[in-house]
Amino acid sequence: MADLQRPTLCCCRKVLTVPTKPSEAPRALGQCHLVDVASASNFHSFRLRHFHLDLNINFALKRMTGWQVLELVPFQPGVQSLILDTHPSLLIHSIDCKVPGASGGPDHFLSLSYRVEAFTDYGSSLNITLPAAVIRPHRAFRVTIRYTTTDGPAIWWLDTELTCGQTRPLVFTQGHSVCNRSFFPCFDTPAVKSTYSATVRVPDGVTVLMSASRSAYSKQDRLFQFSMEYPVPAYLVALVAGDLQHADIGPRSRVWAERCILTCAVSKLGGSVERCLNVAEELFGPYVWGRYDIVFLPPSFPIVAMENPCLTFIISSILESQEFLLIDVIHEIAHGWFGNAVTNATWEEMWLSEGLATYAQRRITTEAYGEALTCLETVFRLDALHRQMRLLGDNNPVSKLQAKFEPGVNPSSLMNLFTYEKGFCFVSYLSQLCGDIKKFDTFLKAYIEQFRFSSVVAQDLLDFFLGFFPELKESCVAKREGLEFERWLNDCGPPLCEPDLSAGGALTGPVQRLCDLWGVEAPNPQAIATFDVSTWSTFQTVLFLDRLLDRSPLPQGVHILLLPYRPQGLSCALQKTRFLKWNSTNFSKFLHGYTTSRMYTVPLYEDLCGGVMKCFAVEVFYQTQARLHPNLRKTLQQIVFHTGPANASATDPPLLDTPTEPPTSGAIALRDVNVSA
Repeated sequence: MADLQRPTLCCCRKVLTVPTKPSEAPRALGQCHLVDVASASNFHSFRLRHFHLDLNINFALKRMTGWQVLELVPFQPGVQSLILDTHPSLLIHSIDCKVPGASGGPDHFLSLSYRVEAFTDYGSSLNITLPAAVIRPHRAFRVTIRYTTTDGPAIWWLDTELTCGQTRPLVFTQGHSVCNRSFFPCFDTPAVKSTYSATVRVPDGVTVLMSASRSAYSKQDRLFQFSMEYPVPAYLVALVAGDLQHADIGPRSRVWAERCILTCAVSKLGGSVERCLNVAEELFGPYVWGRYDIVFLPPSFPIVAMENPCLTFIISSILESQEFLLIDVIHEIAHGWFGNAVTNATWEEMWLSEGLATYAQRRITTEAYGEALTCLETVFRLDALHRQMRLLGDNNPVSKLQAKFEPGVNPSSLMNLFTYEKGFCFVSYLSQLCGDIKKFDTFLKAYIEQFRFSSVVAQDLLDFFLGFFPELKESCVAKREGLEFERWLNDCGPPLCEPDLSAGGALTGPVQRLCDLWGVEAPNPQAIATFDVSTWSTFQTVLFLDRLLDRSPLPQGVHILLLPYRPQGLSCALQKTRFLKWNSTNFSKFLHGYTTSRMYTVPLYEDLCGGVMKCFAVEVFYQTQARLHPNLRKTLQQIVFHTGPANASATDPPLLDTPTEPPTSGAIALRDVNVSA
């Protein structure tokens, strides 16, 4: 059980020291005026010290039933209600509170009145009336909520036929960005962090995993117990339950997967995880989470990967490409420092997690595998960014790093390449200002040490940067003409500058030269034959295909000659669609074979339905819909039958987190879907 005295650290433009003992806890900043329009909660009124979940998983009914206990401390007197984020799919049965007895008598439980009110299409507010007897400033009290989950956006139930091994059903949760309010009532904002614990009961033969630092299992009671001893925001609480096996791949790492893919997963990862963890610790300081385990989920997993602390979730489809797998794992490792240990306080500044994690990922890659690979991967991503920019236009507000959104807008809609790549370019620019990348490594290590287990805003990062390098502050680098920090954060358009990637020329140069040869009206077979593409990496091949297709339309018949350049493996299947579009038979086989994977089907259907192949898309949808996850089926119905945008569904979160993920809207999806591994 986690220590209930461990404090929550909510940082809003303040510097907090991480306590090593409960008695050394700093003053929590509950009265800071940070605004999170995506949360209906009154998180400024309380400090959440700890919460506990006690759940019973019922696969037959596709429900989780149980209770939650929250331990809270009011910041000031006069607070009359506790407001939490929840969701219409989460059914509240009762709420009570432990009240001190009169005149020193025994404590007793008091049933509390509550009401659920509409908030947005992705959530509701749970308003709980609190008795005056429990509201004492800086004195903890506990509230117990009994509830049942149904079919909310955080919880994904997979029938047996949708799993990899097809031995038994599986369930997993996906909380990013604002989905976990359908998993448990919470302060669903990244500004609030707390420890948590959980008890989960399941049928015999089911293994449960959670994003927790400690776990235990009672076979007799079919009961799993978990505790996370470090404070995390609500969106990083994750659970998966199913027929899962494991194998150790390092002294602090383990792979979990269904038996049929476990051997492949272990062989693909080898010793790379521990190697990258060691490099990351040298660069950014200790890995504080203890374990770094990975669970591979079926193709119905709605995103590429998710950085849940201690337990990365990753889609099994990515096993087809060792290169993409490696880069994605390194990115999720980087989140152990940037995103998990230090978190963006609001979703409007998501780049503080994703931009910094992308920079950290590339520093790790460079130190572990060389600068050339890093530059190749970066060129590939920045190409996709500029391709998206051409489609959106230079003045589209989604290209801002400090994106502003109105109440009711789902923060997940802000997940795009700018969050990753424009954020990366800004962080790279800061490193260039130092004049020495090693000095910037030292700064990042100090930044993590200063803000660990806190949630921050951009000003925290920039103030700390200028304080760490006073000579840069004195020279007014924040206001350097054309590269002002304010412009980086709030201007639309592409990055103000990009890092020098010439170190990757040995890998990117041949790609461009071959692309130039193919891009002419009459390609020269003899000149082309001098290139041995069998020695190319996957990144080189997909970079070549994308750059060639940027020249579309290609001369008639060229696509037939290009077939030998098709990347191999499902992880590159989205590049194959460039060729499959010319052959509806092959395209149909592809959609039938990989139809359960959202990361492939959504962009493909969006492209088909936006062109002359709409009738073909409808035909394939009717043929395959019985094998689709209900959430994916609903999304494809919206695309095929024009019932709304793909990401509008409150029960179907869009593709997100990893440096490889694209948006999924209209033409952008197909053109930039190559950034999905």
